[in-house]
Amino acid sequence: MEPLILLGILLACGLAFANGLNDAAHSIATVVATRALSPVRAVFLTALCNMIGPFIFTTAVAAIIGTAIITQNALTPATLIVAMGTGIFLIFAATRAGIPLSSSNAMVGGLLGAGVAAYGLSVVILPGPAMVESVSFYGLLGAITGAAVIGAITASLGGDVRAGVLVGVICGATVPVPILMVAGVIQLSGLLAIALFIIIAPVFGMTAGFLFDLFYVRLFRHSHQNRMKRIFQPLHVIACLVQAAAHGGNDGQNSVGLITALLVASGILASFVVPVWVILIAAFAIGLGTCFGGWQVVDKMAKGITKIRPYQGFCAASASSGTLVMVTLLGIPVSSTHAINGAIIGVGATRGKNAVQWMVVREMVIAWIITIPLAFACAFAGYLVLSPVLIRFS
Repeated sequence: MEPLILLGILLACGLAFANGLNDAAHSIATVVATRALSPVRAVFLTALCNMIGPFIFTTAVAAIIGTAIITQNALTPATLIVAMGTGIFLIFAATRAGIPLSSSNAMVGGLLGAGVAAYGLSVVILPGPAMVESVSFYGLLGAITGAAVIGAITASLGGDVRAGVLVGVICGATVPVPILMVAGVIQLSGLLAIALFIIIAPVFGMTAGFLFDLFYVRLFRHSHQNRMKRIFQPLHVIACLVQAAAHGGNDGQNSVGLITALLVASGILASFVVPVWVILIAAFAIGLGTCFGGWQVVDKMAKGITKIRPYQGFCAASASSGTLVMVTLLGIPVSSTHAINGAIIGVGATRGKNAVQWMVVREMVIAWIITIPLAFACAFAGYLVLSPVLIRFS
């Protein structure tokens, strides 16, 4: 195996490690905040589930990363190495700053930047007009329906109706997309699916968390706090472990897709078929990264957004794990960062707008928005600088 291919595989493992390092916060933030598990036990269990995740779910996410963002001719060892190096750099920088960064978005931006730098804009796989039109139509219809339905549900549960209507508009404009995808009414792939789910994942998590919280408050309104704690703590732990497995099956597939694309580009594989050993090394690397954990990120997610009670931890973890399982089965690479943060915001919003630290939320949203453009710019510049050296060794 050529040295450049070995370097690419090592970088992919480094990317998986960095993913686990930053994204460890997603699965353990709420259990640490509610003290359902000790930090050490939480890290160990989520690392194990992160390793198991890729074997439970399909490799559809890996296929999207490796085939549906830029054309096959642009997936060369040089462009893949630059993209992975960009992703690792941004994730480590974000972890040191305590910012929960989306590794999926960083990789998408990195692939786009390196591919465009090498071969121009023609390598970007864009959606067709019919696909954009159908999504726009169903989104508008869903926004109107969502405002009416969720506003009515919120009123019946005694919540803030204005907040319910707002959540309904946002949710209604986005939630129909995955439902229609499951039903086979619309088919989304590539960049359009990734771009839409940057919005859909946190909105879905926020809406589910908001409604779960209202439901359980209503159901247990006459229960003592200690009784609720005994009921929800074990359920919370289970929900977080499911979330960790789904994270491993989604974000963990980034490295799997990149290694497989690298093997195809080098001629080692004839077609995009993921070898088992690739899943094994990526799963081990992401689990190892989770063990080291980005504790600054954990602290911001566990304490910075809102104060979380045990039943709210369960609601947030259930909402985010459900979101991740859904998109992973659909084969769409999303940010688990967005899903869990949206769920935490949703459960906090049930206590009123002042219960959520919106300054912290704004910082996170800004980080989400700039991740792909920043990764694009870094990878574009990185390829121009490094390509003479990388091409010489390819």
